[in-house]
Amino acid sequence: MIEAIRSAMDVKMSEDPNVLVFGEDVGYFGGVFRCTAGLQEKHGLHRCFDTPISEGGIMGIAIGMAANGLRPIAEIQFADYIYPAYDQICSEAARLRHRSNGEFTAPLTIRTPVGGGIYGGQTHSQSPEALFTHISGLKTVIPSNPYDAKGLLITAIEDNDPVLFLEPKRLYNGPFEGDGHATAVSWADHPLAEVPEGHYRVEFEKARKLTEGDQLTILAYGTMVWVAEAAAREMGVNADILDLRSLLPLDIESIEESVKKTGRCLILHEATKTSGFGAELMAQVQESCFYHLEAPINRVTGWDTPYPHAQEWAYFPGPIRVKRGIREVLEG
Repeated sequence: MIEAIRSAMDVKMSEDPNVLVFGEDVGYFGGVFRCTAGLQEKHGLHRCFDTPISEGGIMGIAIGMAANGLRPIAEIQFADYIYPAYDQICSEAARLRHRSNGEFTAPLTIRTPVGGGIYGGQTHSQSPEALFTHISGLKTVIPSNPYDAKGLLITAIEDNDPVLFLEPKRLYNGPFEGDGHATAVSWADHPLAEVPEGHYRVEFEKARKLTEGDQLTILAYGTMVWVAEAAAREMGVNADILDLRSLLPLDIESIEESVKKTGRCLILHEATKTSGFGAELMAQVQESCFYHLEAPINRVTGWDTPYPHAQEWAYFPGPIRVKRGIREVLEG
């Protein structure tokens, strides 16, 4: 996924001189996860450069650039550090088109790693997507595989409004094979790890159906897509697993079609439970599929605590917890 994300930025920087990348350590060092490695050398110091440690400043610069015709890609080193930039993102970038009556837009992409599974502790493991899906004018996207990562990022860079592009850091180098916590799937020889060279797009608001089934629908995104796949496979359950990919805009049509077919729904995300994005998904499924449901909708999520370091695997919603959730839905 690291290579796919880097390729997307390289493609757009090569195509469009208005595209530039900046953030903490993204230049000479190539980013803490190496997603921007080689971009400064290839495209120059003025197209890929380091910034001070000031997330509010990074976002303010990006908005000014975007309003004046550039297409900045601003990296926030970890999603846990995005809060100082929250006001700039929500009050300025997301509202610029509306408050200027279309005179200005903010065609900027905000890249940031999210989630746990790498022993990052409470300040390097958060999943704050729900805080941003509440904001009108801002798109929120989270890929689960290399193919989608490149296509979605190209689409984000080409969008004329701001896009928050969340990158599950546990998937940067592939799901961990056979570790008993996340999944037994490896990127090795996986079709979704085959990434074409050059330009291609993956459109927003279109979920990917990872597996086809009729026993229940599992709604997931990011790392949790592969946790869901592992749990269903280990149980021998035929599940419709929908990788949402785009949280805002949301592909509610595909969700409705699947839940009306299966009659059962499990929602899975890594973020804390209370006011998490799963609550919004539950509400929309309840509103549109109530008379087709054969059991209560269920959620498997992180706990309502700061992300622990020593007890990370008690927090992380792994296959054991997901299998328990699947059983509850099937027996409900």
